Amino acid sequence: MVEAEGGVVIVASNAVGPAPGELLAVAVEVADRAARTARRMRAEAITDVSTKTTDTDVVTAADRAVERQVVEELRRLRPGDTVLGEEYGGAAAGDDGGVRWIVDPIDGTVNYLYGLPQYAVSLAAEVDGTVVAGVVRNAATGAEWTATLGGGAFREGRRLRGSARTTLDQTLLGTGFGYDPARRAHQGAVLARLLPRVRDIRRFGAAALDLCMAAEGALDAYFEKGLNPWDHAAGGLVALEAGLVVSGLGGVPAGPDMLVAAPPAIFAELHDLLTEVDAAGGP
Repeated sequence: MVEAEGGVVIVASNAVGPAPGELLAVAVEVADRAARTARRMRAEAITDVSTKTTDTDVVTAADRAVERQVVEELRRLRPGDTVLGEEYGGAAAGDDGGVRWIVDPIDGTVNYLYGLPQYAVSLAAEVDGTVVAGVVRNAATGAEWTATLGGGAFREGRRLRGSARTTLDQTLLGTGFGYDPARRAHQGAVLARLLPRVRDIRRFGAAALDLCMAAEGALDAYFEKGLNPWDHAAGGLVALEAGLVVSGLGGVPAGPDMLVAAPPAIFAELHDLLTEVDAAGGP
């Protein structure tokens, strides 16, 4: 079982100084099995409706089951590391050289509920507060993106280098929305001001996948307010290692107030536009 005392998930005694590639290998192994579990649980819920009470319960049960599986496998493979997860909380980032894993068991839970093929397992390894390895695996399709700090970003062996777009008016921009009605109203107003200034806007509903799509150039850039560490830890590293600038506004690191991921050629212009339309404002 997962040990969770005081909101801290503990995985057992400490091992210090692993190479990013070693951590990535663990992440890929664990994420692959977790994605299989997520996909299987959705199929079983759809075909055996007597096992569930509501559609929401299906999603909640899958989120928790997948996260428990991830933690238990990390406990076996990496005794001593800690885990920060969406469902069970976790440890604060340390500065002792230990490893903290950051997991989103099913990023894109509304897509998962509706059967849309945009939901993913996101797993990142952080050392001394810096993410050094990460994997995002689309559980619906099997597509996989990986990165190590300083080692580049890849989709199934193909090196990623982001979009070559150089002008904002030709930029296909990805984003996402919060669930609070007041925040959504503000975000809608922001979009109304952005739309005339860019090629178009897409909302796919899974931040980790959005960041990976920006890393491979399927989106030219991406921004969103309200992301948690598990939403962007792995995908943010993939985007960074693909050559994108990943940041907040005004020189602040990416975080809950704002995350922007864009090629260097358009980052400054997009940054200024997002500031102008108050994208980080509102509730």
